[in-house]
Amino acid sequence: MTKLPHDALVFIGDGRRALFLRNAGDEQAPDLRTEQVFKDDNPPTREQGTDRPGRGFAAAGSPRRSSMEETDWHHLEEQRFAERVAAILEDVVRSRPVPAILVAAPPKTLAELRHAFHADVKAKIVAELDKDLTKEPIDQIEAHLRR
Repeated sequence: MTKLPHDALVFIGDGRRALFLRNAGDEQAPDLRTEQVFKDDNPPTREQGTDRPGRGFAAAGSPRRSSMEETDWHHLEEQRFAERVAAILEDVVRSRPVPAILVAAPPKTLAELRHAFHADVKAKIVAELDKDLTKEPIDQIEAHLRR
């Protein structure tokens, strides 16, 4: 069971959606309240880019060519979104006292968030949960925290 003190933040994200929840309860009985919700419109790569992958030459004057990997615009936007919400979380930590932070995100997003979080935010993180809870209702999120 993850112990979250009163006023602790619970950050839940998946690369397209992010929820900032505050524990209005105590360590024994978390009572999560929604503070902010962020949603990013991120269509699939096929809808974002229409160009064919580029071609490169092996060396000057060489007739050999090779194709380059197509850019994954969807993944790039997920990275940018993680950076944006990490910056917002940094602002929250610096603007008011936050006793602790729990971060819940799918493994790939969690890795991107770890990279994007400022040291001030990392110092407040008491637990990480590698699970996508963005579509779960608040009572189910509270149940996950009690486990």
